[in-house]
Amino acid sequence: MFEKNDADRGQVGIGTLIVFIAMVLVAAIAAGVLVNTAGFLQATAEDAGQESVDKVTNRLDVVSQHGIVSKTGGDKYVTSLNLTVRLAAGSGAVSLEDTTIRYLSDTEAENLVYENTTEGDPTTVGSITSPSNYTAYALGNEDSSDGFPVLNEQSDRFEIIIDTEQTETNNDGLETGDTIELDITSRSGGSTQVILTMPQQLAGQEDGDPVPL
Repeated sequence: MFEKNDADRGQVGIGTLIVFIAMVLVAAIAAGVLVNTAGFLQATAEDAGQESVDKVTNRLDVVSQHGIVSKTGGDKYVTSLNLTVRLAAGSGAVSLEDTTIRYLSDTEAENLVYENTTEGDPTTVGSITSPSNYTAYALGNEDSSDGFPVLNEQSDRFEIIIDTEQTETNNDGLETGDTIELDITSRSGGSTQVILTMPQQLAGQEDGDPVPL
């Protein structure tokens, strides 16, 4: 009464199984690659974001600055630049050993690096061995980094000393009216710019006198 139709019966062979298994394996491998790539991109983005934050926050603030006057052949020069620095707001620890200072004047351009010139406080210049160096000593650094040029608390203070007598090509220092640009850059890339102009009242100063800048 009813005809039996075998034409609609499913056929499954070994070839079909092989193709199916291959498709599953390819999909699994592709999914693994996508997961690994997404994880890598996320980690890279986090690192890049942290580096960007460090460049903005991990830097030094200059609290005060003054120069030291010396007399050479009857003329007065500023032979030392003294900068008192602290951590900028929100900054992490900054090591002066990894901090560079870009020194730019009308006649000289130097990248200055930290030099530990004495075991005590180098309160006077003259012991710096290279015109491409600066030195520093702690004014207030009562934590575990005491004795090392590292600022890791807002209360830490260091005085940076730049010997302009060595840095300037005239070997005398800076004269009245000279302008100096300093870019203080930490290891993470945070930078602070300071522009200093030598004062007009050098004529009335004696050797070793400080002058505000």
